[in-house]
Amino acid sequence: MDWLGIIQAPSTIGPVLLTLKVLAVAGSIILVLGLLAAYYLAHGKSWMRSAVDFLVTLPLVFPPIATGFALLLLLGRDSAFARATGLELVFSFHGVVLASVVAGLPLMVKPVEAALRGRGKQLAEAAYVLGKNEWQTFVLVLLPNIRRSVIAGWLLALGRSLGEVGMTLMLGGNVIGKTNTLSLEIYNAVFSGEFDRAIVLSCLIGVMSLGVFVALKRMSAV
Repeated sequence: MDWLGIIQAPSTIGPVLLTLKVLAVAGSIILVLGLLAAYYLAHGKSWMRSAVDFLVTLPLVFPPIATGFALLLLLGRDSAFARATGLELVFSFHGVVLASVVAGLPLMVKPVEAALRGRGKQLAEAAYVLGKNEWQTFVLVLLPNIRRSVIAGWLLALGRSLGEVGMTLMLGGNVIGKTNTLSLEIYNAVFSGEFDRAIVLSCLIGVMSLGVFVALKRMSAV
């Protein structure tokens, strides 16, 4: 098997670079949106919070391909969203990023929400007594104390986004040279009978996943 030749081929480098780009953009969105959603869900209960919690958690229990199809109906070119905004999210880089965010967000939100509901509540009350406002408390008091939960949730979200296929296939369309991420390229290689190439690509994504695992282990040992 020509490992080096397969790795250096443009058909391999393209999906790898696309995957890294998607992770960079989606990871940034997940970090910010995950923190805001977790903070919102950790404070009180209401029908609105229950609805947000349902939408955030749904991708964990609903099949990814079905979730992607639902998003395709909501955001596709013939949808009310597309007609109202003029934006085309599907079959584009933005669609791939959206799939990665939706897939990874629950794994970011849930650990952070649990940390905020635990020790975070006591710390917030102490900060309010000392004269801190809500955002000062969140940024200066809560975040430093729940940073391990934040990092762990973020790494898990990145790992989930890295291996996402179902939603990416629906929203990105698996357009060669445009939306074929590393995970989809493994599917393409198997489908076309290029099993050697599929093995190499699987090893590449395995190395990335191992990197996430090592980072989690190192953090838990601190």
